[in-house]
Amino acid sequence: MAKTRLACLLTLLSTHCFFSVLAVVLRTSDESPWTNEFDKIELSCLIESISTTNPRIEWKKITSEGPSYVYFDKKISGDLENRAVIREPATLLITNATRSDTAKYRCEVTAADDLKSFDEIVINLIVRVKPVVPKCSVPKSVPFGKSAELSCVEDEGFPKSQYQWFKNNEEIPDDPKTSLKFSNSSYTLNADTGTLKFIAVRKEDGGDYFCRAKNDAGFSQCPAQPMEVYDIDVLGIALGVLVVVIVLLCITVGICCAYKRGFFSSEKQTGNNYKVPAKGDGVDYVRTEDEGDFRHKSSFVI
Repeated sequence: MAKTRLACLLTLLSTHCFFSVLAVVLRTSDESPWTNEFDKIELSCLIESISTTNPRIEWKKITSEGPSYVYFDKKISGDLENRAVIREPATLLITNATRSDTAKYRCEVTAADDLKSFDEIVINLIVRVKPVVPKCSVPKSVPFGKSAELSCVEDEGFPKSQYQWFKNNEEIPDDPKTSLKFSNSSYTLNADTGTLKFIAVRKEDGGDYFCRAKNDAGFSQCPAQPMEVYDIDVLGIALGVLVVVIVLLCITVGICCAYKRGFFSSEKQTGNNYKVPAKGDGVDYVRTEDEGDFRHKSSFVI
């Protein structure tokens, strides 16, 4: 009985070994590799077993638009041309990775002489991109007690950047209650969008502000910008309004007095406006050069 079991076990082992030898089997040392932009990265495709001496090896890049060759007929092609090499037997080495290389890649091996003649593995590559200097907007001056919004935007980094705000070189916490220095401030900080909103600024909120955008590849920050918090001079504003009202009142009174005294009369009695008396006494009158001086033109007629 024992000999029978041993014989069966040996048979199973030999069968397994036979099929393993006659099957192409692939594996990878890292299914989700990552690298920073402009660095090199290796996409490992290891052949564990194969009997075909000259298998066909292909690499394809898989995107939303479909698969495309990056290694075919023993040549690098497509997006990786002049930027990649094949390490025997089937590993793909990208020597200068760019952000456009982020995608899934499929290693395919076809072995015509093997019983299982085809195998493939899929590798998900992520190329991380360091953020560029963010665009920061800080109001130069804000009235005491009013609201204020500071913004920070950066669109180049991958993965998407997270944002930090600093005041006088000290990081502003997400919750002001967690810090003694910021406990009296009232604000909301959104690390995803980069906005810092003050509900009502206080004198202590004045200072130099800058924003930092960061991700797994690194960080960048904008230059510091000052924000001043000033008091509203209510008394000065009231006095200014009062002065304007008094000036307008004086102007109005002056105009009224001028009208009453006739300074703005539309007509004046002058020599040019003198009307010649109507004819009726039988005498013709002629005007001389002296204004208002008249003489007879002819004698009376009886």
